[in-house]
Amino acid sequence: MATILNIETSTCPCSTALTSDGMVLLQCHENQGRNHATLLSGFIKDCLDHARKHEMKIDAVAVSQGPGSYTGLRIGLSEAKGLAYALQVPLIGVSTLQLMTVSVMFNHEVDPDGLFAPMIDARRMEVYTAVYDMALQPVMEPQPLILDADSYRAELETGRPFYFFGDGSGKAREVITAENAHWIEGVEPLAADMLALAERAYHQRDFLDLAYSTPIYLKDFQATKPKSLL
Repeated sequence: MATILNIETSTCPCSTALTSDGMVLLQCHENQGRNHATLLSGFIKDCLDHARKHEMKIDAVAVSQGPGSYTGLRIGLSEAKGLAYALQVPLIGVSTLQLMTVSVMFNHEVDPDGLFAPMIDARRMEVYTAVYDMALQPVMEPQPLILDADSYRAELETGRPFYFFGDGSGKAREVITAENAHWIEGVEPLAADMLALAERAYHQRDFLDLAYSTPIYLKDFQATKPKSLL
């Protein structure tokens, strides 16, 4: 099995994880605000030091590719590219929405016939979301979505258990009242949960281009004017 250094900076938490042979060997995690630029290099160093101490060779670097925070995604991908280049190893991109879904599948009791809707908070009533089945096949493709009472209507009307989670799910709870809707609290994207997806990509040789790969923003960046202090 591959030894992979995983990096996750798509939302508030900043985390890294060193994984090998289906196990998390070391993880570093901080979720007290978006200070990824300050924390990430130290977290990466801790993982590299652990690998050297145990005479382990890093086989690949994996990074959560988005969607999520524009700044966080840029920081994570930039660090991952530089590290992969320095180590001369391949770079793996992992969908943030899929890694959240895998976390729910592995860590919560869910119906195998269920549908899964990860939700990352965006502006106002908007979220980045998708809907997956238990095989991680998209029932609804990843997209930015403005929430209202009709959101996910077609998928909910199948009657299958429907799981909402992520830091945007609180907004959905305000407008979606379907009986088959279930809400899972406390789910956030973390590097340790990239393990299965990163290992699958490594063995399938599904690698990013070091020069041209970009984050998955799902929509264009919209800058806002700073508020006047006067």
